[in-house]
Amino acid sequence: MSRYSAERKAAVIRKMLPPLSLSVPELVRQEGITDVTLYHWRQQAIAGGEQVSRKEKAGPALSAEAKFAVVVETTPLSEVELSRYCREKGLYPEQVKDWRRACIEGQQAVRRRQQAEGAQARADKRRIRELERELQRKEKALAEAAALLILRKKMNALWGDEAVDN
Repeated sequence: MSRYSAERKAAVIRKMLPPLSLSVPELVRQEGITDVTLYHWRQQAIAGGEQVSRKEKAGPALSAEAKFAVVVETTPLSEVELSRYCREKGLYPEQVKDWRRACIEGQQAVRRRQQAEGAQARADKRRIRELERELQRKEKALAEAAALLILRKKMNALWGDEAVDN
């Protein structure tokens, strides 16, 4: 009666597990398996002790500031206190952990971006110095060429016409 092989079912359930943690609607679009079947498989996985994604029940929609405030509030809490806090607020502990991880990753991304910007600024300054040196060299060469042309004209004026040029 099973329409899907055990390997296929296991592969789809693995997509529901971390690190992918795909939701059922996402898997419906990707795999073409009905949502009823996926919900049933997810329930079986949960009954088997797996930590499966529950993105459909995301709780209240919170702004980034509110999520950060929750992370700050829950940082000193133990696992039991965190669970109690989450029940009171209508959240899942996994959500809070994900938000904490996102805050940390965001800070790391900011630090990497600042380092990259600093490296780019140093490279830009070095390039500017090189271009300024090259510009000064070319200005000197141009001034020398102009001076030679002026001297040549004066010499021609003193010695006569163009016969001296040959």
